[in-house]
Amino acid sequence: MSDLHNDLAWASIDELAPRIADGDVSPVLLTELALTRIDLIHRKLNAYAKVWPYDAVNAAYAASDEIESGKYRGPLHGIPIALKDLVNVAGKRTRGGSKVLEYNIATVTATVAQRLMNAGAIVLGKTNLVEFAFGPTGVNTHTGTVANPWDTGRVTGGSSSGSGASVAAACAYGAIGSDTGGSIRMPASICGIAGLKPTYGTVPRTGVLDLSWSQDHVGPMTRRAIDCAHFMNAIAGPDGTDFTASHRATVDYTDGIRDGLDGLKLGLPEHYFFDSDIVAPVVARAVNDAVGLMANNGAEIVPIPTLDFVADGRPINVVISLAEAAAVHREMLVSHADDYTDMVRSRMLPGFEISAVDYIHAQRARRKFAHDVATATANVDALITPTIPVPTPTIAECTPKSGSSVADKGAELPLFTSIFDVTGQPSLSVNCGFDDNGMPVGLMITTAAFKDSLALRIGHAYEELAGWHQHRPPIGEM
Repeated sequence: MSDLHNDLAWASIDELAPRIADGDVSPVLLTELALTRIDLIHRKLNAYAKVWPYDAVNAAYAASDEIESGKYRGPLHGIPIALKDLVNVAGKRTRGGSKVLEYNIATVTATVAQRLMNAGAIVLGKTNLVEFAFGPTGVNTHTGTVANPWDTGRVTGGSSSGSGASVAAACAYGAIGSDTGGSIRMPASICGIAGLKPTYGTVPRTGVLDLSWSQDHVGPMTRRAIDCAHFMNAIAGPDGTDFTASHRATVDYTDGIRDGLDGLKLGLPEHYFFDSDIVAPVVARAVNDAVGLMANNGAEIVPIPTLDFVADGRPINVVISLAEAAAVHREMLVSHADDYTDMVRSRMLPGFEISAVDYIHAQRARRKFAHDVATATANVDALITPTIPVPTPTIAECTPKSGSSVADKGAELPLFTSIFDVTGQPSLSVNCGFDDNGMPVGLMITTAAFKDSLALRIGHAYEELAGWHQHRPPIGEM
């Protein structure tokens, strides 16, 4: 592959958009380049559940014709992207990483997919995921486990495993993921890309398979924070078909994104997120180095001693997720129990043991927990923490041994991310360096509800200062 093609493959959406608008870069070239990379890399990663080459090329030619005729739609016009395989596209299969939905053909297109198409994005296909999006590691014995582009023996994180790997390996310029306990931010962290869990309800979920309706978030995964902002401009906004969607007017998520860190107060928790019995030293060191860099470039670092209760967030997240997943899967588990993997079935069955009283108590605890987090962080613009507390485990460590439904590793991955699925706050992960095994480490930036743009501004400013996004995984070099 030529240097020119490599440069185009690794370019950000923000860099490519003006070149596409000017006619300097063709959507057809970008689409063919992405499809070539998928052909050469996919078998090593298993990132895609299904690729639609003919549809993608036809859409690219149509986008090119539109742009040449002066009908440029915006920064996503002509950009090849991917959808997690729980996002419906009419006439296409939505398998959800399962055997149960092997022959499930969607009759309508999800709002998020339709909005991306309306923005002119080129859909390359569907990405692989954890079965029914119910798992933190990316392991899936039905559709095959997605391998990490930085080390194919290690996990990608779940459940948006294929979305993370495809973007990290330059097999898509961006992808849609979903996040119930960290399933956008964990793969973003482990794969070294940017992933935003938007404020709950900001992106409609109509046409997206449910897991836990009161905690499910849909959001973008890209190589740069600013590219997440371009995605958000296309996919956010009210939707009359999703009763959980916010009715707030849309904003421009790129507005102010280049304003830097001057004047911003960044909160650094003194409890839990940096406890030595939870966080590996190499992770804490990378995040603290990132904090130091931001402090030297205009940010004020504010210690927060009042988050000692925050460990309660993960148990709340688990109880609500289990109960709501049981409700979603009740009928399918009755009729297709044997088609679930032992690992996912064993996770779901305890949900049927949660009483209505326990579920209501968890929802009440959630309300108080969100209030307490907001109170503790009211004097800062954002909370800065690690995304994942430990280095990336191997696929073998996260795969249950024969006769077992539980793996040795993986349960610790969502300890931090799941907290903000409970609160519903926007939370962004960006790369802040690498561990001793050469695997990416994630920095998590969390702001108050509906301040997604601020999280993206901080993430973009940090990326510009640190430059970690310029590193490429070995499998991506061609």
